[in-house]
Amino acid sequence: MSTQPTPQHRAYTWQDPRPTAEAIGQMGGLEVLRGIGEGTLPTPPAMGTLAIEPLEVEPGRTVFELTPAGWHYNALGTVHGGVLAALADNALGASVFTRLPAGTGYTTQGLNIAFLRPVTVDTGRIRCEGTAVHVGRRTAYATATVTDLAGRLLAHATTTCLIFPADGRQPARSSHHAAHGTGPTA
Repeated sequence: MSTQPTPQHRAYTWQDPRPTAEAIGQMGGLEVLRGIGEGTLPTPPAMGTLAIEPLEVEPGRTVFELTPAGWHYNALGTVHGGVLAALADNALGASVFTRLPAGTGYTTQGLNIAFLRPVTVDTGRIRCEGTAVHVGRRTAYATATVTDLAGRLLAHATTTCLIFPADGRQPARSSHHAAHGTGPTA
């Protein structure tokens, strides 16, 4: 006869993210991320939901950390791959964002991640370092590593980001795209 596990509960609070979104019009990505880290701008609610913490921010590089908890688990008793992908996506996108000027936004266009080791509560705190490899006018490319605090590689991720004006305007088409009917406004 099996016993039923005791139900667990988790509660958290978040702030309205609009002040952070509005700051993008006046501040570059590095300044916005520093404001989040210093607590002068609200942390994005998705980061709070997963308990992802910003740790270091510098031009082209960011570090985020997460302490695995039972509520991060999948049915196999390990941290769900989506949690690790979200951690990586935060570090990847933020590393690109640090290099963007005021009034410029970005979005993940593609995300690839390789899970190399299982992550559990016993793994302890994990760290994700994102590095912007290339930031152009329309696209950016970044890489990230997820490690435990002993430096063991747990996952590796890459992203391509689309860069756009934060006011919603489309980027200008190049003469090549205009001539061939391709590009961002085709």
